[in-house]
Amino acid sequence: MIKKYDRSQEVTQNSKTRSPKMVEQSFGKHERIRKRKDYLKVYQNGVRVDSKNFIIISCRNRSGVKRLGFTASKKAGNSVKRNRIKRILREFFRLNKERFPVSQDTVIIVKKNVPSLKYQDVCRELESLLIQKTDVQ
Repeated sequence: MIKKYDRSQEVTQNSKTRSPKMVEQSFGKHERIRKRKDYLKVYQNGVRVDSKNFIIISCRNRSGVKRLGFTASKKAGNSVKRNRIKRILREFFRLNKERFPVSQDTVIIVKKNVPSLKYQDVCRELESLLIQKTDVQ
């Protein structure tokens, strides 16, 4: 009889070997806004804060988890620029989760014609937006 490869054991073994710090700094599927319905709910009911290059909209959710979503339209640049900005935004969220409120859905919209920003520039701008957002709420 041929043995089938069972990936479920591999996944559980890997999750056991990960340090708690690694698990805490991940950006898993449960922390992402993935459905259109959820994006629309945030757009309609959320509090909005603007800056030069980004818009942050956030509203409460019932899941008890802080979730993040991104929107970068074609107006923000070609796919290379859009994907780079989204990578930087994911990294910012991954490393600064404690700054985002629990039980909150947050959508970050990239405005059009965003220059090729460096990670430090994006961090500065998002930190100021998060401070403004906490003042508004």
